[in-house]
Amino acid sequence: MKISTLFFAATISAFANTPGAEILLWPNGAPGSEAHRTKKEILTGPGNGQDNVRVSGIHNPSILVYLPPSEKATGAAMVIAPGGGHRFLSLDTEGINVARYLNEIGVAAFVLKYRLAREEGSTYKVDDAVADAQRAIRTVRARAAEWNVNPAKIGIMGFSAGGEVAVLASTNFDYAKPDLPDPIEKQSSRPDYQLLIYPGVRAENIKFAKETPPTFMLCADNDKGPSLALSGLYPALKQAGVPTELHIYNSGGHGFGLRPNPAKPTLINKTWILRVQDWMADVGMSPAK
Repeated sequence: MKISTLFFAATISAFANTPGAEILLWPNGAPGSEAHRTKKEILTGPGNGQDNVRVSGIHNPSILVYLPPSEKATGAAMVIAPGGGHRFLSLDTEGINVARYLNEIGVAAFVLKYRLAREEGSTYKVDDAVADAQRAIRTVRARAAEWNVNPAKIGIMGFSAGGEVAVLASTNFDYAKPDLPDPIEKQSSRPDYQLLIYPGVRAENIKFAKETPPTFMLCADNDKGPSLALSGLYPALKQAGVPTELHIYNSGGHGFGLRPNPAKPTLINKTWILRVQDWMADVGMSPAK
């Protein structure tokens, strides 16, 4: 099943039972993508052996905005980068479902639709996806008052390929540039915390420094690539003096995301998001349960 961009916002809102306004990160076109602005995105699934909603063909990177009720809002915010091997984005299981949960605990959530470097025919690079993530962080910071967000409590969470985007955004940021004319580009792109959920990264390619934000990492032991990566990232973070929490479950595989009613519930399905909530409270980004 394929659905054009014309129906995208309505479909997402219906799926999430939440307004979920879509905000283009560059209204006049992302740098290097201006010629593709009129191309439509493709939304597919679930079905034909696919168990999640996927989006591809992204040329106008954006965020879907999910805000908690004002009486629940804690001021914390999260940019969420879904995974999909840089070929598509798992929009619900690694995006919208997570945003809805975060809203329940008072965290504003912003699901990032970033450009895809490994989609068939793509001319983009992973660096373009990282630029989209950095622009998303700046956008949330620039509109913090409007969205009832504390500009010092803006984090990024990445799943699989989105974990690569998140860690690169967290280690290649810049600080505020007040002299720039663009009110968004004036803002710092540094996230205040990062969460890497079964990230698709190679530990040797990531360089940490003491300025790297506090880090939460989680995966399953039987997810070979991410579990090996996290075993390398953890000591590197500690050596750099970055506060870090690491969880490796015995089983769970790759891509478990957040599914309200998984066909085969496992310990990791039931509890990983609770570990996130505990950690956010521990580092002062969100109140304890």
